[in-house]
Amino acid sequence: MFPMEILIVVSVFVAVITIVIIRYITRQKEQTPESLMFFQQQLDTLRNEMQQALKNTTDIMSTSLHNTTTMLFQQLNSTKETVNQQLQIVTTQLGQVTQQIQNNTGQVGQRLDTAARVIQEVQGKLGELGKATQEIKELGQSVSKLEEMLRAPKLRGGLGELLLEDLLKQVLPANAYEVQYTFRNGQKVDAIIRTSGGIVPVDAKFPLENFRRMVEAKTEVEKKTAVRQFRADVRKHIDVIAEKYIHPDEGTFDFAMMYIPAENIYYETIIREETFDTEDGLYTYATQRHVVPVSPNTFYAHLRIIALGLKGMQIEQSARQIVQTLGQLQTELQKFTDIFETLGTHLVNAKNKYDQADKQLNTIAERLKVAQLPSKSSPEQLNLTRM
Repeated sequence: MFPMEILIVVSVFVAVITIVIIRYITRQKEQTPESLMFFQQQLDTLRNEMQQALKNTTDIMSTSLHNTTTMLFQQLNSTKETVNQQLQIVTTQLGQVTQQIQNNTGQVGQRLDTAARVIQEVQGKLGELGKATQEIKELGQSVSKLEEMLRAPKLRGGLGELLLEDLLKQVLPANAYEVQYTFRNGQKVDAIIRTSGGIVPVDAKFPLENFRRMVEAKTEVEKKTAVRQFRADVRKHIDVIAEKYIHPDEGTFDFAMMYIPAENIYYETIIREETFDTEDGLYTYATQRHVVPVSPNTFYAHLRIIALGLKGMQIEQSARQIVQTLGQLQTELQKFTDIFETLGTHLVNAKNKYDQADKQLNTIAERLKVAQLPSKSSPEQLNLTRM
């Protein structure tokens, strides 16, 4: 049993004995002295037994308390070690969590810096976008002003001529075209293109007033009226080109080009090829009058073909020059061959003369040797004669 339980049992036992003794004393008050002595002896015996029992109980309680204390210390040490281990684990985990929090804090800081930089860049871009928007607005206002200015046919015609000249400069060499060309009758065409077969006139003054009205028409009736007026203007312009600029007697081809300055106008005018009542389409009418309508894209294609033809002509001229030069070289080579053969003949003759002269020289040398032999032996002969 546990010490507390043993103490409770002993306390109860002592209380019971005390009660019994009190009752016994109450009953024996009137008894004899012998009985009191006997009771005193029993009481002493009982006190000794109680002391012994109390001592035993105290020993047991001391032993049990010591064991319990030892067990409690052991459990406390075990609990302390476990708590220390758990505390170490928690400390390690807390350190890892702290490191992770620091890393996350650093990443969050970097992301915040990046976000701040991006926001700053976006603000800068927004500022640039605002400037660009303002510039576009100003450009739109300038375009509106330019459109108002170009409502005048003369200014619009000048712009068409400028665009035509710029396109010619981009594709053709300077000697292959001319702007504001004047015919013998005093008529001026916007541009001509020179080819080996003749001159191609190009007109850039296209009527656009009724086309603008056709586009801006709000009702079907207004649109049809503007379309009829626009078609009439174009037919009249085709007649003017055919009459003024096609002059085969002055070296032009039997056709001229009508430059239309925008693709949408070319589409409405030529590609759709609409007919009204008994009238033919504008493209059909233009071809009948030997006028070729061209847009910026189709005119560029025509110019590229002409440029290739001019390049072929240059190559042909270069080939002719090369052939002519080769003929001259052949003539010079023949002359050099004749001179070389004459020189060879002279060299052969000179060699033959040299051989003859060498032979004669050898013959003369042999004769001289023979002639010198008697003169060398004459003194000896003289000595012999004297002896």
